[in-house]
Amino acid sequence: MTLADILTSLFPAGHSVAVADGLIRGAAPLPGGGTLHVLGIADEAPLGVEGALTLASHVLDIAGKGDGAPLLMLIDSASQRMSRRDELLGLSEYLAHLAKALLLAEAQGHRTIGLLYGGSAAGAFIATALATGTLVALPGAHPAVMDLPSMARVTKLSLDVLKAKAESTPVFAPGLDNLAKTGAIHAVWDPAKPLAGQLADLLATPVEADHRDRLGAERGGRPKAAAVAERVIAEVGHD
Repeated sequence: MTLADILTSLFPAGHSVAVADGLIRGAAPLPGGGTLHVLGIADEAPLGVEGALTLASHVLDIAGKGDGAPLLMLIDSASQRMSRRDELLGLSEYLAHLAKALLLAEAQGHRTIGLLYGGSAAGAFIATALATGTLVALPGAHPAVMDLPSMARVTKLSLDVLKAKAESTPVFAPGLDNLAKTGAIHAVWDPAKPLAGQLADLLATPVEADHRDRLGAERGGRPKAAAVAERVIAEVGHD
């Protein structure tokens, strides 16, 4: 689906969402009343210093409104911008700032939902999609925290070893199916059905704390994280 198709399916009553310089911004009415804030990245744009700062500024504006309106982050990006200039300016700090702004919005009562409809990778993926309270995706989305060749360079393991691990351990593997198995992606929406209804159903579902590790255990992609977290919480409670 194109972004235009997605917006039409999400907001049949209309919207004020626009794209400028690879960034998405706008709003749309919710069927039951109220407003949905919409932000994001379009056209596989890389996320650099300016983009991260702009998105963070919009998120903070939303968090400061105090209206509790949900925020939808639409994502089709490359990775973070791979330039010497951005790195020297401290791009990692700008990405962290954006992620913390989304966490703040959630803490202030604004439900944050990421909708991955294209690509995203590395720091851009972590600072947008994974920083939302609930992440959903459309078929054909292709996320990657780190691709296998990059992982091989970092870990010093051979590409063959990593490919073998990726076949049996989803946390080692990029791709939509693997991210869903780990619980990072809550659900894959059906593009043959109106997206407005699927969004309404999600907004009507209570927010669950720490749901990603539980989903990862249920789906077999992250079998230990939930149990370890529960044990840590239990041990802290005994002190």
